[in-house]
Amino acid sequence: MIRPPKVIDERLPGACEQVPVELTDIDGLADIVAACDAVIYCAGSVRGRSPGDFSAANINGLRAMLEALKRVPEAPPLLLFSSLAATRPELSDYSFSKHAGEQLLLDYPSQAWSILRPPAVYGPGDKEMLPILKMARRGLLAHAGPADQRLSLLHVDDLARAALAWLTSWQQCRQKAYCIDDGQPGGYDWPAIGEAVSDGKYRSIGIPRLLLNTVAGLNLVAAKLLNYQPMLTPGKVRELTQAEWLGDNGDFTADTGWKPTLDLQTGARQLFSNPT
Repeated sequence: MIRPPKVIDERLPGACEQVPVELTDIDGLADIVAACDAVIYCAGSVRGRSPGDFSAANINGLRAMLEALKRVPEAPPLLLFSSLAATRPELSDYSFSKHAGEQLLLDYPSQAWSILRPPAVYGPGDKEMLPILKMARRGLLAHAGPADQRLSLLHVDDLARAALAWLTSWQQCRQKAYCIDDGQPGGYDWPAIGEAVSDGKYRSIGIPRLLLNTVAGLNLVAAKLLNYQPMLTPGKVRELTQAEWLGDNGDFTADTGWKPTLDLQTGARQLFSNPT
């Protein structure tokens, strides 16, 4: 499903039928999901200056999808792509919206659902992590978190493989949430990220939190005046400066057999040898 007025994406396989439908069109959604074996909900908002900017896809769209599934006599299972941020809803409007979306599922006990909470995802086409990795590749590793911060990461190919694994194992995953990652025990600290991406030739620079807060505050004011959706906000600063964001594959691997195949070093090598 694609949201109008988006044009047909030529990158998708020819056998993939792309159906335009508004995210809150319950009737339109119901017509489509009635013919599906499974639904993977990937719609999401990551930028915004107010709670409403995040709720459109992360809450309201998901609610419409759940209502559409409710109308189907034999509703297919639903996989929700959420975020590790959903585990800390107090941090930001984004994290709250992800948590609130997950909570909606509890109101539909007869619906078979599962949740994937990936950490920071990187790979071809990425617009968030890729600039940081590119800068580190050139020798400058700028980071907002504390020096001993630990982060789980996940290559987009492994995230896609996780969705495929769920498709054949969803019955074992009913009403469960999984915080998956690339399998690196305890995640990565910033020196490990620098080593993996730059082959050891990098300079690490920590961005002071005071500077981040100042820029985020100014960015928020400018966004209101110029009517755009910012990425760096005070809430995002709180997310970026957490001591850790860590996943654990144990439960998902046990239920589906999925295992990640790309650690950061391998994923970065693949990414920069064939950049897109």
